[in-house]
Amino acid sequence: MGILASTSSLTRYRVNGSLGDNPIDVVEMGLKRHKIVDIDKEPQEMSVGWTSLTDPYHPDFEGSSFLVASYFIFSLRIDKKSVPANVLKKQVIMEEKKRLRESGREFLSKTEKKELKEDVKQILLTRMPPVPHVYDVVWDPEKNILWFYTTHKAANEELETLFLKSFNINLVKLFPYTLADLELGLSDHEKDMLYKLKPSRFTE
Repeated sequence: MGILASTSSLTRYRVNGSLGDNPIDVVEMGLKRHKIVDIDKEPQEMSVGWTSLTDPYHPDFEGSSFLVASYFIFSLRIDKKSVPANVLKKQVIMEEKKRLRESGREFLSKTEKKELKEDVKQILLTRMPPVPHVYDVVWDPEKNILWFYTTHKAANEELETLFLKSFNINLVKLFPYTLADLELGLSDHEKDMLYKLKPSRFTE
């Protein structure tokens, strides 16, 4: 789900930093430097990077295509591969028998079995297509607010890590505690009280 979906979920962030005097250039450079890298024929299990909102499978940030009015709009793409356990087990057994037959030996050492399993997994990963997951990002640099169109914990963690790496700026997730701390102008005593609050249970 994302900006163009009929329904969506999102996480709000405070952008805790500045882009300097040339924000568009800084954002363009960060997006290009860390755009998604395809792993279709690679033995990697995951690839994380930025991509275009309108064409997420062909990332292109030329001509400030990520700029809409005063907003920066783009997407985070996470490609994942996984080898089903039963498929891996079958291929490992077949490869073990093949090596024993070719070498005339009766068994493989523990180290050899471990290396063989890893080799088989790498081969299978190169053959498997990755599953793409695309999450939209809307960034208002004037108000230092960013909307990330998912509440998935792992995706949020990838966003926070890649955002810092790309723009050298931290993201602060906004929820009741952080909103109270950042926007209500609390005194030190009130902040101490806030930090000691615990959620209430209304059901047993």
